[in-house]
Amino acid sequence: MTISTNLKQLYETDENLWLEETIELLKQRQFNQLDLENLIEELISLGKRDSAKVKSLLRQITIHLLLLQYWQVEYERNYRYWLGEIKTFRYDLNNHLTTNLMNKLQDDLENIYQSAVDFVQIKTNLTIFSDKCPYTLAQLLDDNYLP
Repeated sequence: MTISTNLKQLYETDENLWLEETIELLKQRQFNQLDLENLIEELISLGKRDSAKVKSLLRQITIHLLLLQYWQVEYERNYRYWLGEIKTFRYDLNNHLTTNLMNKLQDDLENIYQSAVDFVQIKTNLTIFSDKCPYTLAQLLDDNYLP
């Protein structure tokens, strides 16, 4: 039985050990022994997971900026909380961004904005939001920007 076959079996029983073994094979440049099928699957999954994470963080920033800007009934009671959430989400997002992920956010900005609006409309019963995102990606990421 080859190492590659053993890795495939290991993937089914102990994913973490499979990952450690795969990393070691890569470090040793033993590419012919890799479990390529599962490695490709894991890399695709990693890319999707990273993309989903940064989109989620950007959506949260957008939600809280919209609440801060438009929900006047709750402003006095909640604005400090919203400011704290915006700060935290921006910090987390900026720590996860790469050039590729930034490009994906830019490409999907309108969809992210629309999902944020959907949430805020349900939460607030407000219907005054623009059809287009009023914020640029640079503003959404800027720690000092507030509407």
